[in-house]
Amino acid sequence: MEKTFETALKDLEIIIKELESGNIPLENAIVKYTDAMQLVKFCSDKLNTATEQINKTVSESGELKDFELKEETEG
Repeated sequence: MEKTFETALKDLEIIIKELESGNIPLENAIVKYTDAMQLVKFCSDKLNTATEQINKTVSESGELKDFELKEETEG
């Protein structure tokens, strides 16, 4: 099963609590820190992908194009 953003974030929160507790041997803390950094990268990549997808819109012909916010002017 592929890891989702939500499960990665939950795993990251668990690791942070373990590290903040201070009740973990140094060797285990290093492993947990490394795992946390991998989870941070995974979450960051997922967010970047989501941002790219959100910034694209589908035109009537089915082509993806950059999303542009048009400001309305009073007048």
